[in-house]
Amino acid sequence: MASRRKTTSRREPRSAAPQSARGVPLRSHTEQALDSYFASLNGHSPGRLYELVMREVEEPLFRAVLDYAEGNQSRAADILGINRGTLRKKLRHYGISG
Repeated sequence: MASRRKTTSRREPRSAAPQSARGVPLRSHTEQALDSYFASLNGHSPGRLYELVMREVEEPLFRAVLDYAEGNQSRAADILGINRGTLRKKLRHYGISG
């Protein structure tokens, strides 16, 4: 198997996040977002939360990884740890061209 050459990302770092948030793990951001979501329910019962979270997370994840992989779907699928066919199906679902 041929070795892959390492490429640099064309993606510019996002400056929207406050400086203090850069070292915070994704898990902590997720917990904070969910805490905020539950607080905003005002006692109402959440519905289809798993579907909601996956929809909110998958699309930006696929966009970021595709950008990092410079549009190479095979490489993006490897990075994500999923089959390329699965990635292509998800990209069509979200209307993302890769």
